[in-house]
Amino acid sequence: MLIAMDLTVLHLALPALTADLRPGSTELLWIVDVYGFLIAGCLITMGAIGDRVGRRRLLLIGAVAFGVASVLSAFAVNVAMLIAARALLGIAGSTLMPSTLSLIRIMFRDPGQQGAAIGAWTGFFGLGTVIGPLVGGAFLEAFGWGSVFLLGVPVMLLLVVFGPLVLPEYRDESVARPDLISAIMSIAGVLALVFGLKRIAEDGLRPDSGVAVVAGLVLAVLFVRRQGRLRQPLVDLSLFRGGVFGTALGMLVLATLLSAASQFFVMQYLQLVRGLPPFQAGLWSLPTTVAVMIGAMGAPALVSRMKLSTLLAGGLLVAAVGMAALAWVGGPSDLYVAVAGAAVIGLGLGPMISLGTGLIVGAAPPERAGAASAMASTGTELGAALGVAVIGSVGFAVYRANLVGGLPDGLPAAVAETARNTLAAAVTVARELPAVQGSALLAVAREAFVHGLRTTAIVGAVLAVLLAAAAAFLLRNARTPGAPPPAVEGDEAARPLDEAHN
Repeated sequence: MLIAMDLTVLHLALPALTADLRPGSTELLWIVDVYGFLIAGCLITMGAIGDRVGRRRLLLIGAVAFGVASVLSAFAVNVAMLIAARALLGIAGSTLMPSTLSLIRIMFRDPGQQGAAIGAWTGFFGLGTVIGPLVGGAFLEAFGWGSVFLLGVPVMLLLVVFGPLVLPEYRDESVARPDLISAIMSIAGVLALVFGLKRIAEDGLRPDSGVAVVAGLVLAVLFVRRQGRLRQPLVDLSLFRGGVFGTALGMLVLATLLSAASQFFVMQYLQLVRGLPPFQAGLWSLPTTVAVMIGAMGAPALVSRMKLSTLLAGGLLVAAVGMAALAWVGGPSDLYVAVAGAAVIGLGLGPMISLGTGLIVGAAPPERAGAASAMASTGTELGAALGVAVIGSVGFAVYRANLVGGLPDGLPAAVAETARNTLAAAVTVARELPAVQGSALLAVAREAFVHGLRTTAIVGAVLAVLLAAAAAFLLRNARTPGAPPPAVEGDEAARPLDEAHN
């Protein structure tokens, strides 16, 4: 939850932080992005390290580093110190995600308990993205921008004190030390991919972003080829041979893509079309978060009552209905439609995100649970980046196409060009124009954005339906790891519960 909060809370602090430290435009981008970049880039390496040195040990080391980096971020006296502290925060965050998920794999051997634990893990990660603006906004108003980085320090202190008392340790010393070249290739490849995709989402396809994506894909291919030659690879490619691991990972990436894309557009709709401040936008996002938690935490309880593939396909069809609802958003007055649609999307994707994560982690043997957990976490990071970059690019293309013919007369060429970039840019320049002209620009830009939102919603609905069909077919024989076969009426149902479980 704290990792997710730190991904969102900085955006609230940017105005005050910028006024205090005065970073340049490039420095500001690194302050915002370096944390997420390094989390995504280091996950695979940290998962493999945890398998060897111990998941609890790595978790506690990461907790200490996360707390120290949070304090350094809060009391940064210049831009360089803040960027370095945020980088350390990202590296520390990359140790926490695979360590917690792989410990769940070890601590909860019962399929029902393990599914519920992974559902909680997923749900609270989603909760952090919403309560970050709420809690961070309150701290920002009361104590200044540095305070938003201190939210996690007390929790990390509790973890360091009580973690050794309640968490088991697990390590496999027979696992070789992580291959240094593979680690460098995985970090560089994921960093390049995420960097390129984020820049495409923000600025469109440009030479630097295109080169970054190509470099990331080339490194990914070279990384996979190297793993096939190593006796103890960083990522065990044999996990993909069974089919369930690779299928679940691919569908998890696509489900996260849909989730990130819908949240990205709905949050912009709330703040830039409806004009809500971040705190109120966060409040209107609570239904979505609650729906994700219900879907993620409730799905494991339903697995014993229906086929896994049926549950996943049904959830994705529910998400398609939510996407279709967003396609009916017609203007600034449709606030309830947008919020309800986003909540239905979250409810439908929750089972895929939690049960898909469970399939990925459970498919690996216990000694490789850290690496498998890291793959699941990396998949969600890439899915989020792809959602904003790919689906976002579609929305922005529609926005620009609808804006071109509707700009008010007499608008300066530089202002018109800036407004074509994004709705946020149009809102910013509209404030600097005369009232009548600024209002006209805002009305046109907001209508163009709503067209983009509706188009991406239709694309998302089609993708969700295709994913539902794929889940029903490709995962038709899949079961949650360790789960007993489905009960047969008149046979299994008539046996005692403990006997049926055994």
